[in-house]
Amino acid sequence: MRAASAPSAAPAPSAASAASLSRTAARAAVAAGAAVALAVGAAGSASAATSTRTVTDGSATYNLSVTAPSSAAAAGQNVTVTGSGFNTGKGIYVGLCAVNGAQGASKPTPCLGGSDQSGTTGASHWINNVFGGTLANTSAYGPGGTFSVTIHVKADLGGGQICGETVECAVVTRADHFNSSNRKYDVHVPVAFN
Repeated sequence: MRAASAPSAAPAPSAASAASLSRTAARAAVAAGAAVALAVGAAGSASAATSTRTVTDGSATYNLSVTAPSSAAAAGQNVTVTGSGFNTGKGIYVGLCAVNGAQGASKPTPCLGGSDQSGTTGASHWINNVFGGTLANTSAYGPGGTFSVTIHVKADLGGGQICGETVECAVVTRADHFNSSNRKYDVHVPVAFN
């Protein structure tokens, strides 16, 4: 029988290979640090806020909820807005608008992109169960009055209206052009620009 032998130790690295390993470890540490910084920065810029509102329309009660980023780049960026609890029989617009007062107190206006009937700016999205999906920047509601849309936002609404400087702004929902005086579906998620 042979006696078990102790495992042999790996040869000691040369000075050149030790320096190379050290540089590789340093590069990996820098790369990992950069990845963490990017992830933290992305999470910070993508923090979301949710606004809710309960409304009665006829004999039905709707628990409206809208979630959107609470901050965005002043020069502009695309953001995702989600909602739930909406009346699928009432169309809404989702966009960035100047707001004055509480939800439902007054119509959110002006809005970025104005009346974008061609769908070229991406600054608003129309949700309507009859016409949704038939035109650019439109869709139908999902189950339970839900939606998830992407809109473009920026601080300059045009006409001297600058979010955070001359007007307060929010990502909003508001009744569409078939019922534009209805303030029941106004939900505001305030947004700050940096």
